Amino acid sequence: MTTSHFPWPDFADWLELIEERSAALRLAADAAGALARVPGCPDWAVPDLVAHLGGVQRFWAATVAAGPALRPPGEESVPAHRPPAGSAAAGDATAADVVSPELLDWSEKSTTVLLDALRTAGPDAGCWTWWAESGNPATAGTVARHQVQESAVHARDAQEAAGAAEALPPHLAVDALDEFLHVGFGSMDGWPHSPARVALVSDEGPAWTLILDSTGASAVRGGPGEGPGAGATVAGTASDLLLALYRRTPADGPALRLTGDAELVRQLVVWPPLG
Repeated sequence: MTTSHFPWPDFADWLELIEERSAALRLAADAAGALARVPGCPDWAVPDLVAHLGGVQRFWAATVAAGPALRPPGEESVPAHRPPAGSAAAGDATAADVVSPELLDWSEKSTTVLLDALRTAGPDAGCWTWWAESGNPATAGTVARHQVQESAVHARDAQEAAGAAEALPPHLAVDALDEFLHVGFGSMDGWPHSPARVALVSDEGPAWTLILDSTGASAVRGGPGEGPGAGATVAGTASDLLLALYRRTPADGPALRLTGDAELVRQLVVWPPLG
C-alpha cells in the first residue's frame, strides 16, 4: 500500500478549499433555515453552527497575524469575534424561518479575514497553535491545513441539517484524515487502554497505522502488511473514515468495512474530545 503518488494539497490548495467549503456551509445553512437542528452538533441550531465557524476563523486570523507567541490571543484581540447582535439567535421563530443575512455576511467576511491573514503571513510563518507541544509544526501553513478540516466537516454538518449531506471531496478528505491522525490524535495524552494498533485504509489508496500506547498516539503512513499487525482494520472512503472519527457516522456502520477488534475501534472513536 503506497501513498507516494497521491497528489497531496499545498498551501494554495488549502486556501482554496477553505474558501470553497466555507461557502458550501453558508449555502447549506441558508437552505436549512434558522430553526433546523444540526445532527452532528446536537446542541446547536444552524445559526449556532454558522456563528461557530465564523468565530473560529476570526480567532485563527488573529492568531496567525500575531506571529510566534506562547499564548493564543484573547477575545479582546480578535476583531468582530462575535456576529452582529441578534443575528445568530438560535431558533428564532420568524415567519420565513431564514438564517439572518447579516449573519451570513459576517460569516463570509470572517472567511475573507482568515484567508487574508494566511496569505499575508505565508505558509512558513510561525504562530501559536494548540498542537505545538506534540512536535507538529506551528505555522500559518498548518493552521490553513487544519482550517480546511474545520470548514469541511462543518459544511457537511450544515448540509445534513438541510437534509442533503454530501461526501467530502476525496482529495480534501485524504489530506484531512492524514492531518487528523497526525495532529489530532498526535496531541492526545496517553492511550488509556492496552497498547494497540489500528489500520485505516482509504479506498482512494493512502493508508495509515495508528499506534496507541501509554505515550499517546502516533500515526504512520502505511497500512496492513507494512509493519506489526493491527488489532483492527477499518476501510472505506477517506470521507467516511474521517466522518466516523468525528462521530458523524458510525464506525461500525454499512459505509465502512471493519475487521478485527470492534471494541478497539469504539474506544478509539470516543477517545479524543471534539470541541
